[in-house]
Amino acid sequence: MAALEAETNPETGKLEFSLDVPFPSSREATIALRSLSPDREPRRGGISKDLRVSGSTLSVRWSADEARILRVSVNSFLDHLSLVLETMEMFGPAQ
Repeated sequence: MAALEAETNPETGKLEFSLDVPFPSSREATIALRSLSPDREPRRGGISKDLRVSGSTLSVRWSADEARILRVSVNSFLDHLSLVLETMEMFGPAQ
């Protein structure tokens, strides 16, 4: 997993954080995207999250008003990602 450090966007004043997760194949990256996309942020006004797949990499970008909200969202996402990865490992490689 590769993560870029959180930084403040000078134009919006929001905190931004990016995470790139490489997968063995684009199919597995797409499965992860579909598994993780339905999760909405519990609080609408303070954060946004964008998930995309490029090749075999799942990229996630957050933008938040407060560091605490960003931290909670990233931690929650990582918990869900861990569960998705464990499930994929348990059931073997995608066919």
